[in-house]
Order: sequence, then structure tokens, then C-alpha cells
Amino acid sequence: MTTPRNRQVLLARRPAGVPQADDFELTSTPAVEPGPGQVRVRNAYLSVEPAMRGWVSAVANYSQPVPIGGVMRSFAAGWIDRSNVPDLPVGTRVTGSFGWQDYAVVEPAAIEQVVADEGLPLQAYLGVLGINGVTAHYGLLELGRPRAGDTVVVSTAAGAVGSCAGQIARLHGCRTVGIAGGEHKTRLCKDTFGFDVAIDYKAPDFNEQLAQACAGGVNVYFDNTAGPISDAVMGHLAIGARVVVCGTAALSSWSPWPQGPRVERHLLVKRASMAGFVIFDHPQHQPVARRDLVQWIRAGDLVYLEDVLDGLEQAPDAIAGLYRGENLGKRLIRIAELP
Repeated sequence: MTTPRNRQVLLARRPAGVPQADDFELTSTPAVEPGPGQVRVRNAYLSVEPAMRGWVSAVANYSQPVPIGGVMRSFAAGWIDRSNVPDLPVGTRVTGSFGWQDYAVVEPAAIEQVVADEGLPLQAYLGVLGINGVTAHYGLLELGRPRAGDTVVVSTAAGAVGSCAGQIARLHGCRTVGIAGGEHKTRLCKDTFGFDVAIDYKAPDFNEQLAQACAGGVNVYFDNTAGPISDAVMGHLAIGARVVVCGTAALSSWSPWPQGPRVERHLLVKRASMAGFVIFDHPQHQPVARRDLVQWIRAGDLVYLEDVLDGLEQAPDAIAGLYRGENLGKRLIRIAELP
């Protein structure tokens, strides 16, 4: 039997800020056979996350940086094509941190999820049923603690996490205000994701629109951006508001440490709370979130979009494309057809 080639995207150098295409290199080597107690996964879909910027940064982050010359870390979904584990037969569909490559040889502990046939596409388990949906579910419900009638503001509201957070807030009886960039994305927030109000942060009267939309105060702010957008929202916090810090996409660099308006007075006067989180700290929440998300998707109460790039050669520029705002929904890279 011919040994297949394993194409890999390696980190060629440490990026300065958002990783660009020339920070990576594409290589090809023979695929490795699994050893005792291991399986080989044939990746079909690779995930692209804003958090990948932190994974390759030399600045302190919540995980060890991807080493120079190492396979780019990423979540992936595919099927087992070689197995030395009786409980994981060939053909089993799985997700896990398998990297930007065609094949990954792993032990069972590296598999995040064995995907049961729930009638939903495999790639959904990288997005709305994966890190993005679980992040939105945990951040909003556990930290934001929305109550019916609350005003919930979400930044990057057309993105994979933001759009899910806004819909979950709506399902809990909240009034939702989405902030996105450009006319198309703000229209998407209203027409597709059901936000009550959608505001373009690029509009010259953004602050005026925000003040009008939040005239009664912001009870929950799901923050995916930090920066000027969040500075503007802070001024509208209601008494007892909860600020959930999920991402810092608006910050162009973390070195030197970014400076900006101080939030302490807002938190003190409004008796508000502000908490950041990393979803990897809460693995016990995954089955809880997925149960709800599957139910809402099947009922037609939660919709999601995917932005699928074809071919591993699209990977090196895919993260930069996220920060350029090219994607509509969860960005994925398709590198193989499912059997």
C-alpha cells in the first residue's frame, strides 16, 4: 500500500502582531503509522480562530507558544483511518487539537470528541458545537448571567462567537444590541441572527447610535474586542452590570502593554463586575453547552454561518484574513472529503 503524504503548515517565524502568510511554510512528509495505543486521524476540516494569534505570540498567553518549526496548533475534525485502539475503530469521526496538517497520529486522550451521528455536519463541531458555541454559552450564561428584559451588548456580533452569544441572550428573553463592522455585517446581525439593534462601529455617528440603543443602560456586555468599542460601551453600563471579557481583537499589539481609558470608576459607581475567561479552563461545561446548542439548532432557534476555504494552501493567510474582517461566520479550511 502506498504511504500517503502528510502536508503540514509549520510556523516559520515568530509574528509581530497578527500572523501573516509569510510567517508560515508548507511542507510535505510521508504520513506516520500509529504505534501501540495510538490512532491516525485524517483531517477533513481545520479550524481558524482569532485566538491563534496568541498561540504563536512570544508574549505571555494562556498556553505555550507554538514552537518555531512546529505544526501550527489548531482544532480539526476528521476520521480515524488507522487504529491500534479497539474502542476507536477505523471510520470513527473525531475532533481534537490535531494541527494544520493532513494526518495526525495521537493517543485517545488527544481526542476531544467522538462525534455521534446527530444529523449535523461534522464541521459544525469545530464551530457552533465546538469551541465557539461552547465559549458563547459559558461566557454569557455563567458569567453574564442574563435575566429576561436585560439589554445585552455583543461586540463582533456577526462573528462565530458573537452571533451565538447574541442568539442565546435572545432565547433568554433579553434585548440584544450587536456591534459589527460594515453595512453587510450589521444587516446580517439583524436579518440572520435576530439582534434587536445592530450598530456599525465604523459609522461616524457610532457613539450617538450606541447611546440611543443603550439609553436604558447595558446589563451585560459580551466583549470580544477591547479597545475603543469597549471604551464606548463602558460609559453606558447599568447598575449591577456584568462585563464578560472573551477577546481583545481590537488591540493591534500586546507589547508594549496597551493603554487606554481606565474602567475602575465605571465598575465602582455602577457596582458592576468584569471577568475574563478562557474556555479551556472549563471542560466540564462542554456537554452541558452542546446539549443546549444541538436542541436550539434542531428547533430552528439558533442559526450559524460558515466561511469555508478550500485547500491547505489557504491556511497561512487564514488568520490574517480573520483580522481583516473577510469572513462571515466560522472560518474553516476544508482539506479532504469525508468518506
